[in-house]
Amino acid sequence: MKTMYKNIAEILRANRLVVLTVVIASALCTVSSVLVAYKMYRETRTGNFAIGTDGSIIPLKWALQQENREVEALSHIEQFHKCFYGIDASNYQKNLERALWLGDSSVDNLYRQKKADGVYNRLLQYSLVQKVQTVETELFGEQGTFSFRSRVVFEIDRGSVTDTYELRTSGQLISVDRHFPKNPHGLLITAYFENQLKKVNDL
Repeated sequence: MKTMYKNIAEILRANRLVVLTVVIASALCTVSSVLVAYKMYRETRTGNFAIGTDGSIIPLKWALQQENREVEALSHIEQFHKCFYGIDASNYQKNLERALWLGDSSVDNLYRQKKADGVYNRLLQYSLVQKVQTVETELFGEQGTFSFRSRVVFEIDRGSVTDTYELRTSGQLISVDRHFPKNPHGLLITAYFENQLKKVNDL
């Protein structure tokens, strides 16, 4: 024979079982959600996504920035030298503007000195064409604190005569905000110097 107290005890046991089941299920859901979120985080660290023209999601693979910084530094230095020294009457203003975005006041001071010395006036007056042939660069230091030495070979076409020059330069690199398209690597050349310039006949 069941009494009221027995019914209450059974109800409490049933309630306790339901509460325990809900708590365990909630804990399992929470742990599962955390694991899924962590897995997605690990996967998205090495990949980005873009939206295609048809609305589809396109994965874009990329390596960690730390691994690519040296490659970016070399590309930045090469781009600077090609813009600063690869000039002619038709493109010198555009190329010099690009080069000035890649360096600090040391580059700007060198540009102003060359301008005061009449380098760009002679370029226009005699229709000179200056072409960069090679840029060889050595990097020193670690990511974010690079210094460099470069060997630049360029030609000056004077019409019937073409002279070849070798220029040795040096400087340092610091990290800045990326600016597309003017400074895509997020680096800035500082303490820039032209160390040696010599005319060569055959390299």
